[in-house]
Amino acid sequence: MITLKEAKNYLRVDYDEDDKLIQNLLSTSKQLVMDVGRMSEEDFSVNEDTVRTAMLFALGYLYENRSNPDYKKLTLNLRSILFAQREGVI
Repeated sequence: MITLKEAKNYLRVDYDEDDKLIQNLLSTSKQLVMDVGRMSEEDFSVNEDTVRTAMLFALGYLYENRSNPDYKKLTLNLRSILFAQREGVI
């Protein structure tokens, strides 16, 4: 879905030292979006635009706050982004 190159561009990272960290955070972001959005793999692919937005938001938050993330705040923001999917509107 989101490539390492896209993620690095979004985060404005030009060096390779954080590549493994960014890949791990991408994986974590995907799982968070699926969990918060109550999505299966199929739902995940159907709602691609919203999912991309949520994943990039989560990725940016986790990357910038990697030493002390507030998961409650992150989860509340993801719920707002994914509201329509969570409630079955889309």
